[in-house]
Order: sequence, then C-alpha cells, then structure tokens
Amino acid sequence: MLVVGAGLAGLHTARLLAARGLEVLVVDKRRSLTSGVRTTGIFVRRTLDDFDLPAHLLGPGVRDVVLYPPSRRRPIRLTSDRDEYRVADMPGVYAHARERAAAAGASVLLGVRYDGGAGDVVDLHGYGALRARFVVGADGARSRVARDLGLDVNRRLLVGAEVVYPVRGCGGPPTFHCVLDPRIAPGYLGWVIEDGRHAHVGVAGYARHMTRGVRHLLDEFAASAPGVGEPAGDVERRGGPIPVGGVLKRLACPRGLLVGDAAGAVSPLTAGGLDPCLRLSELAAAVTTAYVRSGDVSVLRQYDGAMLRTRFRGRLLLRRAFGGLRSPRAVEAAVAALRGPGGRALASHVLFGDGSFPDVGDHDGRPVPSTCVTPRAAGKAGCGP
Repeated sequence: MLVVGAGLAGLHTARLLAARGLEVLVVDKRRSLTSGVRTTGIFVRRTLDDFDLPAHLLGPGVRDVVLYPPSRRRPIRLTSDRDEYRVADMPGVYAHARERAAAAGASVLLGVRYDGGAGDVVDLHGYGALRARFVVGADGARSRVARDLGLDVNRRLLVGAEVVYPVRGCGGPPTFHCVLDPRIAPGYLGWVIEDGRHAHVGVAGYARHMTRGVRHLLDEFAASAPGVGEPAGDVERRGGPIPVGGVLKRLACPRGLLVGDAAGAVSPLTAGGLDPCLRLSELAAAVTTAYVRSGDVSVLRQYDGAMLRTRFRGRLLLRRAFGGLRSPRAVEAAVAALRGPGGRALASHVLFGDGSFPDVGDHDGRPVPSTCVTPRAAGKAGCGP
C-alpha cells in the first residue's frame, strides 16, 4: 500500500491501514513536516468531541465569532455556550500523527516525491520504482494521483494566504474575527483568530478576482485587521489552494482512491477541511482493507462520492450565492440581513452547527453498517442526506 502525502488525511489513513495488518508506505515530497503547512489548523467542536486529538497541541477554546461587513461598522457578535473552535499547533499535530502511524507499523519517508507510474508500478523521485498494489492519494487539492488514476479532480478552488505569529495575550476572550469584503477576499473572507497564544491573520478568495495578488491583499488586510495583537516572535507565512466544490463524485478505482483535499473533502461554504478529512479517511481505510483482502471490485462502490456529496447540497447553494456577491454594497446588505433573529440563527447554524460531514466510522477505523452514525455521534448527524 502506498499513501502519497503526509498531511493529516494521509497519516490518519496510513495508521488505520497499518493497524489492520497491511504493509503501508507513506511518502511526501517535503523534507520536514514543519514546512509547507497550508491550513490555519482550526478544529471544530464536533471533531474535538469525536476524535482523540493531542490536547497539549491545541490552543484555548474559542466561543466568540464576530462578523464584519466591508465598512467594519456594526459587526455581529455571536457567542456559543460551548467551546466551538480550538487552533492547533499543526506541525506538532503532523509530528504526532506520524508517530502514531509509525507505531501502528506504517513507514513514513520524507523528501520522496511521487512522479506517477503505470499499472501497479510507480516512480518515486529519491527512492526509485516501487510496485504498489493500491495507491491512496492524499496529495492535496491539485492531486497528481487523481489525474494518474483517472479519478475526478477539483475544479472550484479558492486561494488563501495567512500569517501566523505568537502573541503575549489578546486582552480578552479568544475570538474569531471574520471580515466579509470582496475587495480583499472575493468569494470568501478575511479572518483573524487570536487565542492568547498565537494570532492567525489571513485572506482567501477566488484567484481570478484577486487582480492584485493574494499576498498583496493579505498584507493590506493585516495592516488594519480587527483583533490583531503585536507579534511577540517570528512571523510564519502559509498559503495554498482550497477546494470548495464539494466531495468529488468519482473517488476510487481498482488502482487507488482519494482522501482529504484530493477528494474535495472540504466544506464548500466554510472551507473547513480537518473534520471531513478525518471522517473520510476512516471510510477509505475500511473500504481499502476490504478490497485488498477480497479482490472484490464491488467493495469500492461503498466509497461513493456522489452519496456523500448529497450532504453538501445546501452549502453548495450557499457557496454559489456567496461567491456571486461581487460588490461591497451587496455584501453590506447581506450582513445587514444577518442582524435579525432569522439571520443570526442561520449564521449560528453555519458557524456552530454539527452538520458538516457524515460520520462514516467509529473513530477506531472499523466501518459502521450502512455508513450510519456511531452511538456517541447519534443525534448530531443523520444517515445519508
């Protein structure tokens, strides 16, 4: 078994496969898991409840979200009675995931690039040719594995950029600031999340509308972003593409399958991908194991992107609507509509709700009949659409 990509999706899938007794090799072109981090690392409450994440690598809980219109006047503050978000030390999380994968029996090689292949032979730059019975593509939004296997590829992408730096304290409760302004983030938003330990300041949007470039827009936004404290250490830059077209329909074939960003397992509206990547990885590991052991191609039908995609219908519609707001005046009016009871309820449902991605495993890698939810997730998410 070859897993291409040592991000969270690839390492989680590799650990589950190795724990089932399969021989697993993970490769990643990066020489260090501390380099090339692309995600803010925001874990939502549902993920924190359902998965065993290393608490010492998670920041304080965030309960407050503030939504700003382009004018920055009359922002909307939403407060939950529970911790809704925690921002992770993602290099540390990757290192922890690598250790767990290795402890389960998977081999992880860094500095080895996947160069494609034919049939069951793949070329690995820095390693040589390798015979792999099955390939798991966890190689990001622009997956080469997906193209080589003839599977679907992401076509609707945002591009994001972010600066991260330590702070001495935010002087108030940890808060997630979201600025909706098509001049700096067309089709998405600018964000600041400061939890008293680190500040994350970023922007994302459709590249075709970012005529001045995402890095220029980020620097411009960071100069006046709300809730920003002074850096108390080195500033790190992150960035990369974000797939927002929903889970891809064709995710598997007899030669391999896709997980994480490569599979489009990202919320179309919020662009959150950490929870979907973990849940989809569990289904991927269960299906892969059953297929490799039985040789029954029909098993792969369980890894059905079209079925999973139905869960995103509403968010896909909201994505199209939000992406169509091109002028600051239109966004200002949209935010004004959220100030009423109905609008606040909708915003709270999106930001604090549990319905993002269907639960497809028991968080130890064993499949659940009919891909229904597990008992401890019951009441949070339903079966099917």
